[in-house]
Amino acid sequence: MRHAALILGGGPAGAAAAITLARAGARPLLIERTRDTGDALCGGFLSWRTLTALARLGVDADALNPARITRVRIFARGRMVEAALPAPAIGVSRRRLDTLLLRYAAACGAMVERGQAARAVAQGVVRTGDGATLTAAALFLASGKHDVRGLARPGDARGGDPALGIRTRRGPNAALTRMIGDAIELHLFDRGYAGVVVQEDGSANICLAVRRSRLAEAGDPARLLAALAQEAPALGERLAAGAAGPVEAIANVPYGWRARHGADGLYRLGDQAAVIPSLAGEGMGIALASGASAAQAWLRDGVAGAPGWQVRFAAQAARPLAIAGMVRSIAERPGLCAPLLRLAARSGLIDAVAMATRIAHPARSSTLTADMDESSGDRRADVGLT
Repeated sequence: MRHAALILGGGPAGAAAAITLARAGARPLLIERTRDTGDALCGGFLSWRTLTALARLGVDADALNPARITRVRIFARGRMVEAALPAPAIGVSRRRLDTLLLRYAAACGAMVERGQAARAVAQGVVRTGDGATLTAAALFLASGKHDVRGLARPGDARGGDPALGIRTRRGPNAALTRMIGDAIELHLFDRGYAGVVVQEDGSANICLAVRRSRLAEAGDPARLLAALAQEAPALGERLAAGAAGPVEAIANVPYGWRARHGADGLYRLGDQAAVIPSLAGEGMGIALASGASAAQAWLRDGVAGAPGWQVRFAAQAARPLAIAGMVRSIAERPGLCAPLLRLAARSGLIDAVAMATRIAHPARSSTLTADMDESSGDRRADVGLT
């Protein structure tokens, strides 16, 4: 079957594209490989800039989590510094975020099909897991960190000692909530780091980015977590508190990679467009920005607009990715980083880095606003989830 616009992936990038297209009067088809919205490994933190982008899409942050994160706390080699964030942010599970965004996309008029996995793409034809084929004038690739055969990112993008993403949960637990409070925490250790944040259900999301060599030395993720609990005592306290959730992992995350070239009719979104090191807390921001701006480019320029948009987005993401990459290289050497932390907090450097690693988001155009208001009213996702 042929469609005007086909979106592969129902995460924030795909949903942002679907919402933008549907609100402008297009009726895209979005296919998502999972039948039910699970809790994706990556994500959990939405910056102040990302909350503004969600508001432009019509999503109320309070529907995700009414609590706010106001501070960043960094641990390295027994030292801790704390600094205020430039503006309030939130912690939210990907289950809640993705559920709300997909529900809103469908309410805006997008066609959403669950349980449809894109297995391969060849000459513009998408082959799904059940053997069906789909074609479209424009293809929006929003498969996140999972590559689709035929459109995979280059193997050398992951580097010689690639990053692994590892996630586990703790809680809900009152002591853990008091321990973390209204902060996003970064725990630095040899060849990696962990981000910790309290989400809307009171659980603590613990997401690590670790070099493969560290996992190889430990043997498996459970042993690695045990070793890190000894190496980074503050992280060990968080891991020891609350009921332990399962340990999930994803291999070969190509941090720093950008799609610098494009092809007619193909828009790469989210992690298929640019992969920012997770310690920046801007992965969701890049997903939403790419989805919304790519959809606007297609509405304005059609199929031929994809190559130019991809180049422009790569240029837009270059500075945040470069700065986040430099910070990551320091963070993975806590012996070097620890003496610099207090100076960084006092000089305002932490705040400056937080601002410099944000991605610019497209403004909501007057044309899109008019189309949406005339066709369906100002449908906003400010209702709670059931």
